[in-house]
Amino acid sequence: MLLSGLRRRPLRLWGGVCLVLLLVTAGVLAAAQGSHRAAAPTDALPRTTVEVSPSHCGRGWNNPIPGVQVFDLRNTSDEPAEVYLEDAGSQAVYGAVEDVGPGTTRPLTVRLGEGAYAFMCVPDDADAVTGPTVRVTRGRSGPAAAPVTEHDLIPPTLGYQKWVGHGLDEAVRLAAKLRDAVDHGDLAGARTAWLPAHLQYERLGAAYGAFGDADGRINATDAGLPGGVHDPSFTGFHRIEYGLWHGQSARTLRAPAAALVKALTALRDSWSQTRMDPAQLGLRAHEILENTVQFELTGRTDYGSGTNLATARANLDGTREVLSRLRPLLTTRYADLPGLEGDLGRAQRTLDGFRHGGVWTPLDRLSRAQRETVDAVLGDLVERLASVATLCDPRRTV
Repeated sequence: MLLSGLRRRPLRLWGGVCLVLLLVTAGVLAAAQGSHRAAAPTDALPRTTVEVSPSHCGRGWNNPIPGVQVFDLRNTSDEPAEVYLEDAGSQAVYGAVEDVGPGTTRPLTVRLGEGAYAFMCVPDDADAVTGPTVRVTRGRSGPAAAPVTEHDLIPPTLGYQKWVGHGLDEAVRLAAKLRDAVDHGDLAGARTAWLPAHLQYERLGAAYGAFGDADGRINATDAGLPGGVHDPSFTGFHRIEYGLWHGQSARTLRAPAAALVKALTALRDSWSQTRMDPAQLGLRAHEILENTVQFELTGRTDYGSGTNLATARANLDGTREVLSRLRPLLTTRYADLPGLEGDLGRAQRTLDGFRHGGVWTPLDRLSRAQRETVDAVLGDLVERLASVATLCDPRRTV
């Protein structure tokens, strides 16, 4: 589901909290503990307290050792800061922690081997500062990733934005078919036309931040509305879905159907003047399916059609489209990209198994085993996509 249409604060794993280490899912702790999916205990690991501040970035790391270890990053300044542990020569990143607040300490767990390393501290309102170079004389380090810049993300974002423009053309066309069926009093035809139009819009999920208020008119739920499904502010696809599957007349649905086409058309016509934020593209690759798990697989967005699994499948298509744009960046940065692609294929096969002709199995008709399979497959995929969000989070260097 497009996030802004929920009329709630989006679920965000990355903004304002400690970044999940880009190395955990890439295999650093896997080598030490035997599985990248298992949480690795850190109590027994060597620990070093490192200062985070513009004047003393990296101070405290005086006895470098090889192997898996924990750096306790202590911010002694008055400003929040991002912290990166880099290769001193190539600036490849071994680990990162975002938003280390003033007076707080955040852990960073990495595996280090022979090489030269340095911490880089990036305060919110000051230039980046690189600490002293520290050399480890033996051992094998965990994987590192070359940092991504906003400049790197501009071409894939422009390509994705152009694709969204074509997608909006199709969404308008399909929504017009839905409106025409309602106008002609053909409610059976409207129910048939509703799903293709809705799924087409759902495939555009990574663009929701640029859709602004339009998404609330097109794809909102009734969450937070005083009148619930009967509130005049309840509009868009789900308003029509509710009416079509709860016995409302064509006359009642004509105005909502016309408003939907009007809102989609206005969004399409203004899209060429819109600019998506390149820094958000990697995050969106993760958030699309994260929110699918939270809202579609729980049935919270079902207003009678029973098509949550179809929406999940459309969201998977949307995720694939984002990843296809990011793949040139990920190929040299994400060692487990084949595993991610394998999970994408597994999720697609699982969801397609619940489509029989043009009919999708409703969530409440899944067996317990089927439900557990869907939850596990999508949950594993979301876990892998968290690495994409981290690896494609552009690093500020000044």
